[in-house]
Amino acid sequence: MGVPRIGITLGDPRGIGPEVIASALAATAVREVARYLLIGPKSVDGGDAGVISDQAIGRVEREVVGAWGGQVEADDGERAAGEVSGRSIERGVELAVRGEIDGLVTGPISKRALRAAGYEYPGHTELLRDRAGVEEVTMMMAAERTPLGGPLRLALLTAHIPLREVPPALTVELAVQRTRIAIDALREWWGFDRPRVAFAGLNPHAGESGLFGDEESRVLTPAADRVAAETGAEIVGVLPADTVFLHAIEGGADLVVTPYHDVGLAVLKTVARDEGVNVTAGLPFPRTSPDHGTAFDIAGTGRANPGAMIAAIELCARFCNTSVTVT
Repeated sequence: MGVPRIGITLGDPRGIGPEVIASALAATAVREVARYLLIGPKSVDGGDAGVISDQAIGRVEREVVGAWGGQVEADDGERAAGEVSGRSIERGVELAVRGEIDGLVTGPISKRALRAAGYEYPGHTELLRDRAGVEEVTMMMAAERTPLGGPLRLALLTAHIPLREVPPALTVELAVQRTRIAIDALREWWGFDRPRVAFAGLNPHAGESGLFGDEESRVLTPAADRVAAETGAEIVGVLPADTVFLHAIEGGADLVVTPYHDVGLAVLKTVARDEGVNVTAGLPFPRTSPDHGTAFDIAGTGRANPGAMIAAIELCARFCNTSVTVT
């Protein structure tokens, strides 16, 4: 398809999103892989977020959404930041669905600000799902480079719910549905023909044959069997969560399916702090985001590392151009 056109939402204007986007777009490798449309307010902190200057590269355009700075910020910063964040996401989805951009990269947002602006969503994933008009999506996390060797890719069966609600939420149907969506993404976007999938256990030692819990035998194993039969993916097994991630990094699996949010993200953010990318599988277009938050405490200090944003842009561009299947 040639050089893709990728939309990038600036995220919460109070956070590090605008500055890591500016730094990422200044990187030669990023400039060469796509053309870019920045989606968000033109003015951030009274200026242009350090991003406008990057129009000199000839591949950056602007889609102005909302306003920020001065009186807007002073009146109600939390609500205003959530409103401009939410409207930018909605505009990005609209452009992607209409085919005016090939993929979408989203800057970090504040879930609290989003809620203050009237968006009843726990985060990007659910808002993207509804605005794109799809029934279900799967939150994935990926680090294509890790200091320990190979890549680490995750699919989350549950995401933004309290830990106490995880066991009752885990069902065979849920596990099958969300794993299938992730496998489809591995094939369509990553280019794997027959991905190898491992399931991380919920309980210590993956339940130890029922001694420490039965979710592995009652939910995860039947789900893994169904996924193998219905998708043709290679199922590595249901493995203890304290060993499965290293197994994957060392080349034993292309994907680890995790039963809840932190069991996977704690590992990925530890071993690949500046390489982690959030991927929303199941959308009709590629969407990625850096795996970090707004980092209000360091915004504007020059300390924000653009590594995860660079990785998110590069991965989105790769997904837009996927045409070769690997085995």
